[in-house]
Amino acid sequence: MSNKSVEERVEDLGKQWLGSYKCKYYAKTDSINSEIDAAMRQAPSKSGGSGGNYPDVRLLLTAASTKVFPVMIEVKGKKGKLVKQNANGEIDNTLKSGEPNYTNINGFAVNGAVHYAKAIIEFTDSYKETIAIGINGYEEAGTLKTELGVYYVSDDNFCIPKKVAEYSDLTFLAPENFENFVKQVEQLKLTPEEIEAQSRRVEEKIETGLKTLNQSMQDDLQISVGSRVELITGMIMAGLGVPGKVMPLEITDLKGQTGQNTNDGRVIISKISDFLTERDLPQEKKEMIVNDLSRVFVHSGLYNPINGESKLKAVYKRVKYEILPIFTSAHHLDFTGKLFNVLNEWVDIPDSDKNDVVLTPRYVTMMMAKLAKVDRNSYVWDYAAGSAGFLISSMKLMIEDAEKNIQSPQKLAEAITKIKNLQLLGIEKRSDIYLLAVLNMLMMNDGSSNILHKDSLRDYTGNYEQGNEKDKPFPANVFLLNPPYSALGKGFVFVKKALSKMKSGRAVILIQENAGSGNGLPFTKDILNGYSVIEKDENDKDITVIYPGNTLLASIHMADIFKGKAGVQTAVYVFEVGKAHDVKQKVKFIDMANDGYSRQNRKKSGLDVNLRNTDHANERYQEVVDLVNYGKDYLHYFTEDEYIEGNITLDGNDWTFSQHKKIDAIPTEADFMKVVSEYLAWELGQVLRGERDA
Repeated sequence: MSNKSVEERVEDLGKQWLGSYKCKYYAKTDSINSEIDAAMRQAPSKSGGSGGNYPDVRLLLTAASTKVFPVMIEVKGKKGKLVKQNANGEIDNTLKSGEPNYTNINGFAVNGAVHYAKAIIEFTDSYKETIAIGINGYEEAGTLKTELGVYYVSDDNFCIPKKVAEYSDLTFLAPENFENFVKQVEQLKLTPEEIEAQSRRVEEKIETGLKTLNQSMQDDLQISVGSRVELITGMIMAGLGVPGKVMPLEITDLKGQTGQNTNDGRVIISKISDFLTERDLPQEKKEMIVNDLSRVFVHSGLYNPINGESKLKAVYKRVKYEILPIFTSAHHLDFTGKLFNVLNEWVDIPDSDKNDVVLTPRYVTMMMAKLAKVDRNSYVWDYAAGSAGFLISSMKLMIEDAEKNIQSPQKLAEAITKIKNLQLLGIEKRSDIYLLAVLNMLMMNDGSSNILHKDSLRDYTGNYEQGNEKDKPFPANVFLLNPPYSALGKGFVFVKKALSKMKSGRAVILIQENAGSGNGLPFTKDILNGYSVIEKDENDKDITVIYPGNTLLASIHMADIFKGKAGVQTAVYVFEVGKAHDVKQKVKFIDMANDGYSRQNRKKSGLDVNLRNTDHANERYQEVVDLVNYGKDYLHYFTEDEYIEGNITLDGNDWTFSQHKKIDAIPTEADFMKVVSEYLAWELGQVLRGERDA
């Protein structure tokens, strides 16, 4: 076998194959079209520089559906140079630091082709599905040996390459075969495990990028803590743009001028306003957001130039290059919740408010939405919405259910529009977090959800407040909540108000656990039993209104999910709405202290250190859902000591797992032997230390 590269011979062979199939192909320096050419120039080269990208062979193939697929082919000519994978069998194009592994990208055929395919997806608007093909050849016993690696890369799969099949040549690209090939690749979806792994990777990149940026705003630019969330939120909006309507804000647009309408702050606000208009935000919501953001961009003086550059421009350069690329690839995540929590770690929050300013982790919001049995017919609301994490998780489940059950593309599109416009409602009092909720929904390709900026206890009536349904009751049948624990009843005052406006469905509440052992009174008692109040009718006459009670279905003792961020023990309480609790009703008590995650609170560490799946965390969270919804038959990872079915009173003060935990007071022989063993070990220690005679 020769070590001499046969790359040119392999490339010529590939071109001969394509020519014989009558497939039009483009060589290294040929122009394929202006959009793809521009993407190849913009993306980092396969060596990490800025010299452009030159795949060995390229095609632009059209399926019968008129969908167009760019095909990137990279060729190598030595044995062992087809593909480099990591220990998990993934294309190894990324270092542990999250940076591109240019050694592999440059050195292996498939890795290089995948690099080019991803560049097209990331740097074009028209092409979100690509085919990456690596061809490698080597000479053995005087014969040219060839091998192929064929991968499908798509935006929907978060640019994770999926291997299509084994091939010995390129006949699958021939016109008579390409349609079947397209049908095959369109079935290549990520597994739930792959999606979760990608979610973790993206969250880690978000966390690292935001921490670095936030530290720079603190140390280098001396930008006040109170401005940072609004600053980053507004810059993301300005930097996203709207395809075909609003160009993303460019760094060169910020010229350091000081004119009333030309300073950098006004330039950014103008771009934000156009962005919100074209994303169909209701006018009143748009005006409120622009007014709030103007405080930071226009009235703070951050637009004033220092040596020709404003602080706004200095921050936006970091956002443009380090933050926006992550967010645009993370459209399935509650990423603004991650943004707020990262920035929040650097904020000196008064102790009295600390437990009220922590957002619920994504894996918890998803579990709670599943506990509420959210589906395409659900109407979900949240009276303390935070960054809309509960609504994001609910929307995901609702759309998934619609996709499973609606075959007509037109009816499916109508159902998804209705879900986004009419079936989700959140209320958030704090203006900085409200902006995050709106941005979160915008990143989910929705600007019309009913996200309201007000006090849900004092100002909200239970109605829609925008669109064609304005002033009509919101027909909620799912209530999800992580309330401020400083509120009355540890936050159960929110629950009582929301449930009074619901007729049926489920409520799932993440709350300070001792609210269920007496600290939530009198609200917890009223929630179980129902209550009556004197109200005014249309004629201003007193009438007695009776509100029915609700059934406690489950009490879940949670792990330390807010480690280092909030100093409280939490529980999740699950209710059936509109049916007073029957004392004969069995309540499911679950101890989830071991939820499968190992947690630390190292301020400088990332998610991979502070939150690690060490004991089937995903399976444990799903098991809790199954236990609550379907019963003890689903007990697997949790033990029988961690699952209890018991009864409660109607007093509203005996809801916690510890109050129902069975303690066996009769000592066993093993207990006796353990005590004897410990005593003898103590005696021996005394003798060895000379503290007692043998």
